[in-house]
Amino acid sequence: MSTTASGSTTPGSTTPGRLVVRTAESGDGPALAALDYRCWSRLSDVQERPAPPAPDAVFYDERHLPEHYLLALLDGELVGYIRLVLPTSLPSNAHIRTIHGLAVDPSVRRHGVGRTLIEAALAEARRVGARRVTLRVLGYNAPARALYESLGFGVEGVAPEEFYLDGTYVDDVAMGLTL
Repeated sequence: MSTTASGSTTPGSTTPGRLVVRTAESGDGPALAALDYRCWSRLSDVQERPAPPAPDAVFYDERHLPEHYLLALLDGELVGYIRLVLPTSLPSNAHIRTIHGLAVDPSVRRHGVGRTLIEAALAEARRVGARRVTLRVLGYNAPARALYESLGFGVEGVAPEEFYLDGTYVDDVAMGLTL
């Protein structure tokens, strides 16, 4: 899959950039590990900040395959990814896809990269015959929640105080969208 979005701009520039979304390849692993490290934020991550990745860092494993990732490249540079997976291996919910990760480089946030990635993931879910897309987001992550809601996701459940992060209890919010 490869698509191009128009109207994106490179931050600090008035020149439109070319945003391309494509499926990850095995060789993208080290760049994805570096992006993941740059994107770590207590606003969205429940794990502790990882150590900086090695240049040859392994990103993929048996549960995180290249075909699960859609990448956003702005003028050829990796600036984001979204991971879309089956929620379980059960045939009874094979009609669902779950977003298990969205990362956008801090230097290009609020320029449409996240929206473009989510729209590409929704298109991919439709292409494979999914009927719904689900995700989880931290309750205090207002920017992400607003983005998801603007794309039609609704709150489907809340696990109150599911996480204790930096001295604060934080809700885990389940959201979903019927395609």
